[in-house]
Amino acid sequence: MSELTRRAINPRFALGTQERTLAWRLHIDVPLLVGALMVCCLGLFVLYSASGEDMDSVIRQVIRLGIGFTAMLIIAQIPPRTFRYWALPAFAVVTVLLVLVLFFGTVVNGAQRWLAIPGLGVFQPSELMKLSLPVMVAWYFSKVVLPPRWHDIVISLIIVGVPSFLIANQPDLGTSILVGMSGLIVLFFAGLSWRILSAAGLLTVIAIPLMYMFVLEPYQRRRVDTLFNPEADPLGAGWNIIQSTIAMGSGGLMGKGWLNGTQSRLDFLPESSTDFILAVIGEEFGLLGIVVLLSLYIFIVGRGLFISWQAKETFSRLLGVSLSLTFCIYVVVNMGMVSGILPVVGVPLPLVSYGGTSAITLLTGFGILMSIHTHRRLLPH
Repeated sequence: MSELTRRAINPRFALGTQERTLAWRLHIDVPLLVGALMVCCLGLFVLYSASGEDMDSVIRQVIRLGIGFTAMLIIAQIPPRTFRYWALPAFAVVTVLLVLVLFFGTVVNGAQRWLAIPGLGVFQPSELMKLSLPVMVAWYFSKVVLPPRWHDIVISLIIVGVPSFLIANQPDLGTSILVGMSGLIVLFFAGLSWRILSAAGLLTVIAIPLMYMFVLEPYQRRRVDTLFNPEADPLGAGWNIIQSTIAMGSGGLMGKGWLNGTQSRLDFLPESSTDFILAVIGEEFGLLGIVVLLSLYIFIVGRGLFISWQAKETFSRLLGVSLSLTFCIYVVVNMGMVSGILPVVGVPLPLVSYGGTSAITLLTGFGILMSIHTHRRLLPH
């Protein structure tokens, strides 16, 4: 029997030795796993310094990352068709949870973002929406003729707009932007024409000043004002940006060395272990450290896009692209925020900032990418 005949009878034979590896049988994409582990290890290394050598914080973060990697491995075992099957019910449930947050949510630091459920504890439904929304939009476009027609575009915008609006009202502008972008990415790659994109860009430019005047809360407008002139309130609203840019600039090319940063260790830099941990990297490891971290991020995003490109069906391809580029948006927004290019919106540095919710969500997304890659429909060559 020829090799071509064996492949025709058993398409799994087309994988060759790759199919027989342990990682493939466990539905693990080794390059993506290695990239995520390297970023997490670098994050723990920096967190020890940023937290003032608090080993308890590092241990808590290790536990959270352990939960995230466990979720990633579990999700990787689930075939993409299962995500497609549960897309609508999951999206409906999470949307209901977001509505419940508005009425029964727990208020912390002036924001009503958490929901307490007996037996499950307190959690943020908006984090679940980061995953359920792109799955939902990808499911919708997998069932219609592409490129999308006008009514498909309108329906998809409603799907994206409802949860984004609910999250923005918590208020949580940073998460609202990330959730909205995860859905709009799917819409873009579903095949929007350049005419529609140009019109959308023009409407966005027109809407920005209107949103500034009528939609943004006073504290959000102050963040925008501070972006353009942080020195106007150096001891108040401008403090974060001023101190973060000082920290990053003082590191130079090679940095001051691990545990030798002054801005963070002398408490000049606020949120040094969470949203502004990139400034600690810049101060202690310099431009070289930031380039290394950025290279790892680029590798992860590139791997995700490669997995998406290899997908054999529309649903998996659109979902993979959305998860990969949403991760990229995390990086861009945080780096822009810390360097003073974008307003401070409370977006953590992926897999590096202290905190478990965001890391678990991102690693779960990596599990979906691994599922897409290792469960892809195999065709004989």
